[in-house]
Amino acid sequence: MSRSSHPRGGAAGAAAAAMAEPGGWKGHVVRQLRLRDRRQRAGFVDLLEAYNKLLEKSNLLVQAQAMDLRTGLSPWSPWEPPSPVLDPTVVLQTTKIKYQRQIAELKDLSGVLAYHIIELNTILKAKETELEVQRTRLASLQGQVSELEGQHQQLRGQMKGLGRGNSAVKLEYDALRDCYRCRECELRREVERSQELTESLVRKKAKAAEYKNYQNERFKRAKHDELFRQLKKVTNETISIDIGPEVVKPAKGKGPSQDFTKLEDCEKPGKRPFSYRLKRGNSVSSRLESSYCYVPACVVACLPSFISDIQEAHLSEVNAVKFCPSSTMLATGGTDKLIKLWNVVGGRLESVRTLEGANGSITSIEFDPMGCQILAASYNKAVQLWKIEDCKSRETLTGHTDKVTAAKFRSTRYQAVTGSRDRTVKEWDLGKGACCRTIDVCSYCNDVVCWENIIVSGHHDKKIRFWDSRGPRCTEVIPVEGKVTSLHISQDQMHLLSCSRDNTLKVIDLKMNNVRQVFSADGFKCGSDWTKAIFSPDKSYILAGSSDGTLYVWSMENGKLVTSLPGLHGASVNAVAWSSSGQHVVSVDQGKKVVLWK
Repeated sequence: MSRSSHPRGGAAGAAAAAMAEPGGWKGHVVRQLRLRDRRQRAGFVDLLEAYNKLLEKSNLLVQAQAMDLRTGLSPWSPWEPPSPVLDPTVVLQTTKIKYQRQIAELKDLSGVLAYHIIELNTILKAKETELEVQRTRLASLQGQVSELEGQHQQLRGQMKGLGRGNSAVKLEYDALRDCYRCRECELRREVERSQELTESLVRKKAKAAEYKNYQNERFKRAKHDELFRQLKKVTNETISIDIGPEVVKPAKGKGPSQDFTKLEDCEKPGKRPFSYRLKRGNSVSSRLESSYCYVPACVVACLPSFISDIQEAHLSEVNAVKFCPSSTMLATGGTDKLIKLWNVVGGRLESVRTLEGANGSITSIEFDPMGCQILAASYNKAVQLWKIEDCKSRETLTGHTDKVTAAKFRSTRYQAVTGSRDRTVKEWDLGKGACCRTIDVCSYCNDVVCWENIIVSGHHDKKIRFWDSRGPRCTEVIPVEGKVTSLHISQDQMHLLSCSRDNTLKVIDLKMNNVRQVFSADGFKCGSDWTKAIFSPDKSYILAGSSDGTLYVWSMENGKLVTSLPGLHGASVNAVAWSSSGQHVVSVDQGKKVVLWK
């Protein structure tokens, strides 16, 4: 069968060939369609050619038969030899029978061929239907291709735009990198200059301290010599002391003996006169060496039961609270970078003064043993020392590289210990304003306590570490189940209290260095990484604040919860303080409030 016998297939092939390009997926689709056309057409070509030939032969035979009947001649067959002349009727009958037989055979063959043609038409229709489906699919795919080409062009445009943007960003990045390098060089020079200035300042402070110590020593010597001369005069006199209401009078002289009597007014009077002579080598403290203030002794601590006063003390969260040793003054510190001093008068809090100058949020407050100075740690990587009388910052201790979380005085007011989130604990000489030792730890330090030569630090890695000031290494490590948030040592220095994020408080026996008691309660939850818990002054109770604003008090004797105080705190309690007299308790929270309990 030629291309003319299949006009639709030929037209489709021509259209596909015209639409296809030399390469790509379109060419592949056209080649596949052509191959399928050839395969389907090859099975029908031979059959149709044979059918056409048979039809032509049948037409020729019919035409020859008709011609023979008109002329009266017998048909001649090229494959049969010429026969002798016979009777025309017989010949005609014979030819008729022959042709009838051939016509019957051709009819049978025609029926078979017609059946084949029907089958082939059915197949052709199915193929045409499939071809229409393929054409529809091809049209859909062409639409998708067009859409994808549009998207491709759009993406190419976006890519070009992004490329231009990236080029601009790269140029800007190169400029910023060059600027960063310049700034880094400037920073390095400034750091070196800062180090030089710091070293120069330290040297100047050391010289000033030496000069001040020299002047103090001269003043002390002069004062000592003057006092010694006065005492030398007094020792040559006899003082009569009689038991009775009358005032003690010196035997001779007035001024020196009166001064000496004042020096001896704490002694109990004897029953008979005596002579007092100061031996050489003894000395009396000068005015420069201030004595400790009076600290009220707490025989029995009073359990807090009701709210005596409540104040909105700071502009934001209150982190620290501390009573002075005499229990008459209270200090609070918050994230507003202020330290406020309060007097407790008649069950009320009266604001006294405000210490300003901190450059960061206050995290810890500590009074010195005399109650004259305040040591405060802050988020600006520094610790500041204030003098309460003039509200001035006397010293700023710098050296930590991250937030300072705790600052405590040592056994004297001239030494301090600090802990920081830079994983160090530092010892400071407050007279020189310089760090005398740095202890490197592998975890954040949240709180420190110290006594004599021992320093204890609580850490983020759920461990409590003991350090000896006379040794370089850690002497003891006590693990707990949660991050340590606070430490507090009892007044007799026999027990240590720790608060941790596992919502428990633990009492550690400092003789055995092991956990003696564990305190917990339903509803108690440690609210932050700096929540503080304390002993009562007589070590009968343990006090801590919860995240829901409730205060919990436990008994040291039996380890049971004594009471819970759901005060007016609307936020998590950060810290608590118990006065040395045992009469007042103060709690501070994250909602700016300071609550006085009685």
